[in-house]
Amino acid sequence: MDQATARAIIAAAQSEARDRELRVAVAVVDAGGLLVALDRMDGAFPLSSQIAEAKAQGAAVWHRDGHVIAEQHADRPAFVDAVGRMTRLPLIPGAGSLVARDGAGSVLGAVGVSGATPDEDRACAEAGLSAVSG
Repeated sequence: MDQATARAIIAAAQSEARDRELRVAVAVVDAGGLLVALDRMDGAFPLSSQIAEAKAQGAAVWHRDGHVIAEQHADRPAFVDAVGRMTRLPLIPGAGSLVARDGAGSVLGAVGVSGATPDEDRACAEAGLSAVSG
């Protein structure tokens, strides 16, 4: 995940948020879950930045979108909580984070969005990834 791609994801996710009259934070991480870029829109609550990064990190290192992690947490909470203790940041299961993959399916990183409802966060993340998918 390079800076140019991360910035394009953030711009598209924020554009979607503006269209929906939302204020969110958007984080993009590399395949190792390390932060590449982060931006919090004016008016987004302060903690949204940390939540967005944690969502993205979990998706990247576990190779699963946030809503899938949430489903697994509902079925196996002790297991998902144990996995969360192995990551650098807390694992946040829930909609709003999506894995970024290349054309061959390899994980490049992930995007995490926080500040709106789970479905709105996910829609913004989807808009971000759609802007850079071939």
